Amino acid sequence: MASCARTIAVTTGLTMLMSLGACAGRPTGVLLPIAAIEPVPGSSRVEMLVATTRKSATDRGVLFSGERGDAVTYTDLAVSIPPDAIRQPGSVQWPKSLPGNPATDFVALRAEPIDRSKVAAWTGRALKRDSKRHVLVFVHGFNNKFEDAVFRFAQIVHDSGAEVAPVLFTWPSRGSVLAYGYDRESTNFSRNGLETLLRDLAKDPNVGEVTVLAHSMGNWLTLESLRQMAIRDRRVAPKVRNVILAAPDVDIDLAREAFRDMGPDRPRLTLMVSGDDQALAVSRLVWGDSVRLGAIDPTVEPYRSELARQNIGVLNLSTVKGDDPLNHGKFASGDVVALLGKRLADGQPISDGKIGIGDRLVSTAAGAASTVATGAALAVVAPVAIIDPQTRETYGEHLSNVGSGFKDTIGSTVDLAGAPVRAVVGRH
Repeated sequence: MASCARTIAVTTGLTMLMSLGACAGRPTGVLLPIAAIEPVPGSSRVEMLVATTRKSATDRGVLFSGERGDAVTYTDLAVSIPPDAIRQPGSVQWPKSLPGNPATDFVALRAEPIDRSKVAAWTGRALKRDSKRHVLVFVHGFNNKFEDAVFRFAQIVHDSGAEVAPVLFTWPSRGSVLAYGYDRESTNFSRNGLETLLRDLAKDPNVGEVTVLAHSMGNWLTLESLRQMAIRDRRVAPKVRNVILAAPDVDIDLAREAFRDMGPDRPRLTLMVSGDDQALAVSRLVWGDSVRLGAIDPTVEPYRSELARQNIGVLNLSTVKGDDPLNHGKFASGDVVALLGKRLADGQPISDGKIGIGDRLVSTAAGAASTVATGAALAVVAPVAIIDPQTRETYGEHLSNVGSGFKDTIGSTVDLAGAPVRAVVGRH
C-alpha cells in the first residue's frame, strides 16, 4: 500500500513537471556590475561576502563556473533589489536582457576579489551598526549555478529583514539536474573550505555569533564540516549557535554520527520540511526508499524520542504556500524568511508553537534527483528537461552514455505520465 502511494505521488510529480512550459532562458553574465548610477527610489542593496571552492570563470559576468577550484576564493559583492512595490517577497526578478534594469531586476553593483586576510576588515564594516554582531552563512543545494546562489541569498537576506552580515558559501555545482553525482562529490570536495570559513568567522573579534542556513544537498556539506571541526577541536566553535537544515539530503545514520560527533555543546539544530514537495516525492523513489534525514516520520519510534532527546527543533512548512509549482523552494518564501529574521533577531528558537508552525516532522524525501547512473534517475529528470535550459543542453549526451537499453525503460516510464521522452530530448 505504501509503495503504491509513493508511486502515485511520483507520477503526480512527473505529470506536474511535464505540464510546465519551457521557461525562457536567462542571459549569461548577469553578475557583471552595472555602470554607476543614482539608486532607483525604493530599491534595496544587499552587501555580501562570498566564499567559494569553484573555479574562476573567464567571463567577468559569470565570475565562477561549476568546476572545482584550487583554493577557497573570496569576493566582496553587492546586489541591488528592485522596489518592493513591484515584486513579491520570496521571488527573484532575473534580467531578461543585459544590462539588467535596477528598477525591475536583481543586478550586481559590485564584485571585487578580496584576500582571506582582509575578511576581518569586511566583517568589521558590515557589523559596525549591529550590536549582536550576527553573521548568517548560507550554503545552497544541488543544481545551483554561482549566480543562482548569489541572487537567492540576496533575496533571503532582504526579505528576512534580519540585521546580519550575509556570507555565502558556494560550492562547485554544475547547475544541471543531470549532474547529481558530480555535485554530491563536490560537497565532499568543499568540506575543508566551509570548515575553514566557519573557523575564521568564529575567531574574528568582530563576530558575535554565527547562524548557518543550509538547503538540500548543502546540508550534507554543512554537517560534515561541523563534524570535522568538532573532531579537530573537540567541539564546534561556540560562536556557531544555530544551524538550520532545510530539506536535508542526508542518510539518517550519517546524520546521527554527525550529531554525536558534534558533542553535547553543539549548535541549536532546526529542521525545515514540507509534506507537499513534489520534487522530494520523486526523489524518494530514486533513492530506493532508503531512510534520509528528510524522510523520517517523527511520530514513530525511534525518531520521536530521538528528536526530543537531541533537542532538535522542527519547522513544518506543509501549510505554507510555495511560489514554485513543485513546492520545493518554500524555505526561501517571504513568510518563512520573515519568520527566520524575526526569530534570529530576538534570539529565540526557530521552531515556536505559538506562531503556528507546528511541532512534528512530516514524511518527505530529500534531494531533487538521484544518480544519473541508472535508467530510473534519467526517467525522473527527463521531464525536468522541459523547464531547465541547462538540462535540455545536456540530456541527450547523458542519455546516450547509458546505452540504448535504458532508453526504452525511460520512454516507457515517462509515457505513463503523459509525454514521450523523445519530445523532451528534442525540445531546445
